[in-house]
Amino acid sequence: MDAHQIGWNEKVAKSIIENLDKRRMEGSYAPSAAQAAVEIVAMIPEGALVYRGGSMTTTSMGLWEKVAKIPGVKIIDPYLPGLSPEEAMEARRQGLHADIMIASSNAITLDGKLVNLDASGNRIAAMIFGPQKVILAVGMNKVAPDLESAMARVKHYAAPVNVMRIGFKNPCAETGLCIDCKAPQRICNMWSIIEGHMAKGRIHVKLIGENLGY
Repeated sequence: MDAHQIGWNEKVAKSIIENLDKRRMEGSYAPSAAQAAVEIVAMIPEGALVYRGGSMTTTSMGLWEKVAKIPGVKIIDPYLPGLSPEEAMEARRQGLHADIMIASSNAITLDGKLVNLDASGNRIAAMIFGPQKVILAVGMNKVAPDLESAMARVKHYAAPVNVMRIGFKNPCAETGLCIDCKAPQRICNMWSIIEGHMAKGRIHVKLIGENLGY
Protein backbone atom coordinates (compact mmCIF):
# COMPACT_ATOMS: atom_id res chain seq x y z
CA MET A 1 0.00 0.00 0.00
CA ASP A 2 1.50 3.33 -1.03
CA ALA A 3 1.60 6.59 0.90
CA HIS A 4 -1.46 7.99 -0.89
CA GLN A 5 -3.62 5.01 0.06
CA ILE A 6 -2.37 5.19 3.63
CA GLY A 7 -3.20 8.87 3.74
CA TRP A 8 -6.70 8.27 2.38
CA ASN A 9 -7.35 5.59 4.99
CA GLU A 10 -6.26 7.86 7.81
CA LYS A 11 -8.30 10.86 6.67
CA VAL A 12 -11.48 8.89 5.96
CA ALA A 13 -11.19 6.89 9.17
CA LYS A 14 -10.86 10.11 11.18
CA SER A 15 -14.06 11.46 9.64
CA ILE A 16 -15.98 8.22 10.26
CA ILE A 17 -14.82 8.11 13.88
CA GLU A 18 -16.11 11.65 14.40
CA ASN A 19 -19.47 10.63 12.93
CA LEU A 20 -19.64 7.50 15.09
CA ASP A 21 -19.14 9.68 18.15
CA LYS A 22 -22.11 11.81 17.12
CA ARG A 23 -24.14 8.60 17.04
CA ARG A 24 -23.03 7.63 20.58
CA MET A 25 -20.73 4.89 19.27
CA GLU A 26 -16.96 4.68 19.63
CA GLY A 27 -14.38 4.37 16.92
CA SER A 28 -10.62 4.07 16.63
CA TYR A 29 -8.14 3.40 13.86
CA ALA A 30 -5.20 1.05 13.44
CA PRO A 31 -3.07 1.12 10.28
CA SER A 32 -2.55 -2.65 10.26
CA ALA A 33 -4.35 -5.83 11.24
CA ALA A 34 -1.50 -6.74 13.58
CA GLN A 35 -1.79 -3.48 15.51
CA ALA A 36 -5.59 -3.72 15.53
CA ALA A 37 -5.39 -7.18 17.10
CA VAL A 38 -3.14 -5.89 19.88
CA GLU A 39 -5.48 -2.96 20.56
CA ILE A 40 -8.61 -5.14 20.57
CA VAL A 41 -7.02 -7.64 22.97
CA ALA A 42 -6.19 -4.71 25.28
CA MET A 43 -9.90 -3.88 25.45
CA ILE A 44 -10.83 -7.29 26.88
CA PRO A 45 -10.56 -7.69 30.65
CA GLU A 46 -9.30 -10.87 32.28
CA GLY A 47 -12.07 -13.36 33.02
CA ALA A 48 -14.45 -11.96 30.40
CA LEU A 49 -17.03 -14.09 28.60
CA VAL A 50 -16.46 -13.36 24.90
CA TYR A 51 -18.81 -14.27 22.06
CA ARG A 52 -17.31 -15.04 18.66
CA GLY A 53 -19.48 -13.55 15.92
CA GLY A 54 -19.15 -14.81 12.36
CA SER A 55 -16.31 -12.85 10.75
CA MET A 56 -13.62 -13.66 8.22
CA THR A 57 -11.95 -10.38 9.23
CA THR A 58 -11.22 -11.47 12.80
CA THR A 59 -10.21 -14.94 11.62
CA SER A 60 -7.70 -13.58 9.10
CA MET A 61 -6.24 -11.33 11.82
CA GLY A 62 -5.46 -14.34 14.01
CA LEU A 63 -7.43 -12.54 16.68
CA TRP A 64 -9.05 -15.52 18.34
CA GLU A 65 -5.77 -17.22 19.13
CA LYS A 66 -4.71 -14.03 20.93
CA VAL A 67 -8.02 -13.65 22.79
CA ALA A 68 -7.77 -17.25 24.01
CA LYS A 69 -4.49 -16.39 25.77
CA ILE A 70 -6.07 -13.70 27.98
CA PRO A 71 -6.15 -15.10 31.55
CA GLY A 72 -9.56 -16.42 32.56
CA VAL A 73 -11.29 -15.57 29.29
CA LYS A 74 -13.96 -17.98 28.11
CA ILE A 75 -14.92 -17.88 24.42
CA ILE A 76 -18.41 -18.82 23.24
CA ASP A 77 -17.53 -20.22 19.82
CA PRO A 78 -20.29 -21.56 17.53
CA TYR A 79 -17.61 -22.49 14.99
CA LEU A 80 -15.72 -25.06 17.05
CA PRO A 81 -15.05 -28.18 14.97
CA GLY A 82 -17.27 -31.10 15.88
CA LEU A 83 -20.26 -29.14 17.16
CA SER A 84 -23.61 -30.43 16.03
CA PRO A 85 -26.01 -27.93 14.40
CA GLU A 86 -28.02 -27.94 17.62
CA GLU A 87 -24.95 -27.26 19.75
CA ALA A 88 -23.82 -24.46 17.44
CA MET A 89 -27.25 -22.83 17.63
CA GLU A 90 -27.25 -23.07 21.42
CA ALA A 91 -23.84 -21.36 21.49
CA ARG A 92 -25.30 -18.53 19.42
CA ARG A 93 -28.12 -18.15 21.93
CA GLN A 94 -25.65 -18.11 24.81
CA GLY A 95 -23.70 -15.41 23.00
CA LEU A 96 -26.44 -12.92 23.84
CA HIS A 97 -25.39 -13.22 27.50
CA ALA A 98 -21.68 -12.57 26.86
CA ASP A 99 -19.72 -9.69 28.36
CA ILE A 100 -18.17 -8.88 24.97
CA MET A 101 -19.01 -9.73 21.38
CA ILE A 102 -16.34 -9.48 18.69
CA ALA A 103 -17.30 -9.53 15.02
CA SER A 104 -17.15 -7.32 11.95
CA SER A 105 -19.62 -5.31 9.90
CA ASN A 106 -20.52 -5.99 6.27
CA ALA A 107 -20.26 -2.28 5.51
CA ILE A 108 -19.95 1.12 7.18
CA THR A 109 -21.01 4.41 5.66
CA LEU A 110 -19.01 7.63 5.69
CA ASP A 111 -21.53 9.11 8.10
CA GLY A 112 -21.15 6.22 10.54
CA LYS A 113 -24.03 3.81 9.86
CA LEU A 114 -23.34 0.09 10.30
CA VAL A 115 -24.94 -2.08 7.62
CA ASN A 116 -25.30 -5.85 7.99
CA LEU A 117 -27.17 -8.74 6.40
CA ASP A 118 -27.59 -12.11 8.12
CA ALA A 119 -28.83 -15.58 7.33
CA SER A 120 -30.27 -16.46 10.74
CA GLY A 121 -29.91 -13.13 12.55
CA ASN A 122 -27.80 -14.20 15.51
CA ARG A 123 -24.93 -11.86 14.65
CA ILE A 124 -27.01 -8.74 14.18
CA ALA A 125 -29.15 -9.65 17.20
CA ALA A 126 -26.07 -9.58 19.43
CA MET A 127 -24.84 -6.36 17.85
CA ILE A 128 -28.13 -4.72 18.73
CA PHE A 129 -28.82 -6.14 22.18
CA GLY A 130 -27.34 -8.57 24.69
CA PRO A 131 -23.57 -8.41 25.18
CA GLN A 132 -22.44 -5.51 27.33
CA LYS A 133 -19.77 -4.49 24.79
CA VAL A 134 -19.55 -5.00 21.03
CA ILE A 135 -16.22 -4.67 19.23
CA LEU A 136 -16.32 -4.63 15.44
CA ALA A 137 -13.12 -5.02 13.41
CA VAL A 138 -13.70 -3.34 10.05
CA GLY A 139 -11.24 -3.08 7.18
CA MET A 140 -11.30 0.16 5.21
CA ASN A 141 -12.38 -1.85 2.14
CA LYS A 142 -15.84 -1.97 3.74
CA VAL A 143 -16.34 1.79 3.71
CA ALA A 144 -19.20 2.94 1.47
CA PRO A 145 -20.20 6.52 0.61
CA ASP A 146 -23.84 6.15 1.66
CA LEU A 147 -26.54 3.70 2.69
CA GLU A 148 -27.52 2.74 -0.86
CA SER A 149 -23.98 1.89 -1.89
CA ALA A 150 -23.39 0.05 1.41
CA MET A 151 -26.40 -2.19 0.81
CA ALA A 152 -25.34 -2.79 -2.79
CA ARG A 153 -21.87 -3.77 -1.60
CA VAL A 154 -23.34 -6.32 0.79
CA LYS A 155 -25.80 -7.84 -1.69
CA HIS A 156 -23.56 -7.96 -4.76
CA TYR A 157 -20.18 -8.66 -3.17
CA ALA A 158 -20.11 -9.76 0.47
CA ALA A 159 -23.07 -12.13 0.24
CA PRO A 160 -22.05 -13.94 -2.99
CA VAL A 161 -18.46 -14.36 -1.78
CA ASN A 162 -19.68 -15.80 1.52
CA VAL A 163 -22.00 -18.18 -0.32
CA MET A 164 -19.02 -19.40 -2.35
CA ARG A 165 -16.94 -19.76 0.83
CA ILE A 166 -19.61 -21.82 2.58
CA GLY A 167 -20.20 -23.96 -0.50
CA PHE A 168 -23.90 -23.31 -0.97
CA LYS A 169 -25.35 -23.78 -4.47
CA ASN A 170 -27.33 -20.54 -4.53
CA PRO A 171 -27.58 -18.72 -7.89
CA CYS A 172 -25.11 -16.02 -6.78
CA ALA A 173 -22.42 -18.70 -6.48
CA GLU A 174 -22.75 -19.14 -10.23
CA THR A 175 -23.20 -15.54 -11.35
CA GLY A 176 -21.30 -13.66 -8.64
CA LEU A 177 -24.25 -11.27 -8.24
CA CYS A 178 -27.45 -11.31 -6.21
CA ILE A 179 -30.69 -12.06 -8.07
CA ASP A 180 -32.83 -11.94 -4.89
CA CYS A 181 -33.21 -15.73 -4.95
CA LYS A 182 -35.56 -17.74 -2.75
CA ALA A 183 -33.14 -20.64 -2.38
CA PRO A 184 -33.46 -22.81 0.76
CA GLN A 185 -29.90 -21.83 1.74
CA ARG A 186 -30.39 -18.12 1.07
CA ILE A 187 -28.16 -16.14 3.44
CA CYS A 188 -29.67 -12.71 2.64
CA ASN A 189 -32.57 -12.83 5.09
CA MET A 190 -32.28 -10.11 7.72
CA TRP A 191 -31.03 -6.56 7.33
CA SER A 192 -29.72 -4.41 10.15
CA ILE A 193 -28.89 -0.72 9.89
CA ILE A 194 -27.47 0.66 13.12
CA GLU A 195 -27.70 4.45 13.12
CA GLY A 196 -26.83 5.01 16.75
CA HIS A 197 -27.08 3.68 20.28
CA MET A 198 -28.72 4.78 23.51
CA ALA A 199 -25.91 3.11 25.49
CA LYS A 200 -23.04 5.44 24.66
CA GLY A 201 -19.87 3.58 23.75
CA ARG A 202 -21.40 0.08 23.85
CA ILE A 203 -20.37 -0.40 20.20
CA HIS A 204 -16.71 0.20 19.35
CA VAL A 205 -15.66 0.12 15.70
CA LYS A 206 -11.98 -0.61 15.15
CA LEU A 207 -11.26 0.65 11.63
CA ILE A 208 -8.23 -1.02 10.07
CA GLY A 209 -6.09 0.32 7.21
CA GLU A 210 -6.06 -2.97 5.29
CA ASN A 211 -8.42 -4.91 3.03
CA LEU A 212 -9.90 -7.50 5.35
CA GLY A 213 -12.84 -9.85 5.09
CA TYR A 214 -15.68 -9.57 2.63
